[in-house]
Amino acid sequence: MSTASSTPGTHSTAMRTHLCGDLRLDNAGQRVTVCGWVAHRRQHGQSLMFVDLRDHSGLLQCVVDGSVDARSEYVLRITGTVSVRPEGTANPGLATGDVELTDCSVEVLSTATPPPFPLDERADSVEEGTRLAYRYLDLRRERMQRNLRTRSAVLGALRSAFADSGFVEVETPLLMPSTPEGAREFVVPSRQFPGSFYALPQSPQLFKQLLMVGGMDRYFQLARCLRDEDLRADRQYEFTQLDLEMSFVDVDDVLGVVSSAVLAAAGAAVAGSGRAMPPIERLTWHDAMNRFGVDKPDLRFGMELVELTAIFGNSGFKAFAGAPAIKGIRVPGGSATHNRKALDTLTDRAKKLGAKGLVWMRVAAAGALESPVAKFLSAEELAAIVTATQAQEGDLLLLVADEWETACEVLGQLRNDLGRPPAGEGELRFVWVVDFPLFVGVDATTGRPKPGHHPFTRPHPSDVEKMESDPLAVRSLAYDLVLNGWELGSGSIRIHESELQQRIFGLLGISPDEARQRFGFFLTPFGYGAPPHGGFAFGIDRLVAILAGEDNIREVIAFPKTQSGLDPMTGAPTTVDERQLRELGIRVVVPATVPQAAPSPRPAAAS
Repeated sequence: MSTASSTPGTHSTAMRTHLCGDLRLDNAGQRVTVCGWVAHRRQHGQSLMFVDLRDHSGLLQCVVDGSVDARSEYVLRITGTVSVRPEGTANPGLATGDVELTDCSVEVLSTATPPPFPLDERADSVEEGTRLAYRYLDLRRERMQRNLRTRSAVLGALRSAFADSGFVEVETPLLMPSTPEGAREFVVPSRQFPGSFYALPQSPQLFKQLLMVGGMDRYFQLARCLRDEDLRADRQYEFTQLDLEMSFVDVDDVLGVVSSAVLAAAGAAVAGSGRAMPPIERLTWHDAMNRFGVDKPDLRFGMELVELTAIFGNSGFKAFAGAPAIKGIRVPGGSATHNRKALDTLTDRAKKLGAKGLVWMRVAAAGALESPVAKFLSAEELAAIVTATQAQEGDLLLLVADEWETACEVLGQLRNDLGRPPAGEGELRFVWVVDFPLFVGVDATTGRPKPGHHPFTRPHPSDVEKMESDPLAVRSLAYDLVLNGWELGSGSIRIHESELQQRIFGLLGISPDEARQRFGFFLTPFGYGAPPHGGFAFGIDRLVAILAGEDNIREVIAFPKTQSGLDPMTGAPTTVDERQLRELGIRVVVPATVPQAAPSPRPAAAS
């Protein structure tokens, strides 16, 4: 190997002095060595060849005298002199576009089979299954490199922030008892105890609370969690969450620590991008629903829900008269973009979301409202609608009359459908949603209230006296962190007293015997002195996806599954050898009604 003399870069090794993307005009005249993959090769006759060499830092143009067998994705080591590009040949779209490597010597470190798709932005249009089947090639692309390095920056900033705040990083078990009252679990058979199974953790919830009983005071973990749930853009079987728990705290303490850490992580990820990041706001659950129609509001755009109920207190329009709640949204400029067919589609959408119907109104000149129902409303009612919604000519108004929660939820979904920007656009709008209901409705079979969270969530101290008399009015000390309409995570202050815990169990219909059977290993330690404590957990994958401007968390995970749960690269899930099954005491019985997954496409071996 030839030796290069230069001022080494920060990534210098025995084989290179600099990264491809690090060289600038300041390096002109230096003799350097770079290593990477051939992104492009342009041969000019027999005497001159241009090679664009790529590593994770970027591209560098190398001018090679003569011809070298260096095809697409060959791995090369090139030594040359950093030179200013000739006048008129600089490339302003490239970070290294002012320089090139000349007087080059080339060493082929590895040959390569032609890749099945181009390893640049053109791969974005390639079918996802193909990209995942060759994920190791997909990862070479600038987009994927950027996303995973953003993820690394987020993880590093979070670890640093929590360590600086006195948290101790503790790893909790991956093999634990089954807790089937949560999401569907992945189970692992025990060889030593045939017929018994471990469960893979859906979260470290129980263990982290026991760490507080153990006096750890402040715990955090970048925890791997698994849930056997249907996959979608923001969900994978296995995911990473930042998990934490704190002793002797209230809601403000937890929110303060998490806010500082998340803002530090977001700042590290978007540094230099120009994306604005206002302070984290706070909304109660009721206000979030009332203003935005969802408990994970996207604050990047307006179109807030407007309260209209009082306008129609004595209305002659039967659909509005006596309705528990009437709410509306204003769609700026929506009259021009919604013809009658589009309005019918919106009405059908509202009905599918649970509304009895949808009233639409176009705002014409001088604030006049054009609508099939306008003839049923008085002039005073029409004028009041315009005033309340601040309607302007050309706007579209959408109204729903129904139960309060239904009206909010339907308009909230329509608001997102019509106005929500893509993930990578606009500001980063974090918001805490607090004071969630402790119970969400009543079980039709048992007549008992249904918990809104896990049964260890602490009720709001102002509402404890209502638990038996009016449980649906009880708020909880639970909180969610939302970013640009995505729920990042949730947490709560926990119940640490046995008496209050038993009251909650009683409301849920869980007897003392059943509580001991289901939660005994968790509740028994609390009898030895449990401190007041609370915690939080949020999804790293979702946070990084938003910071990276991606709509799908698969784009920020190195080796994800497809939406059907398959791994095209490894072929997982696969069958297990019969010998292993016998050793575990397991016989596989596949119900005839269960469709069999087609074998995953596996990449051909390189020739």
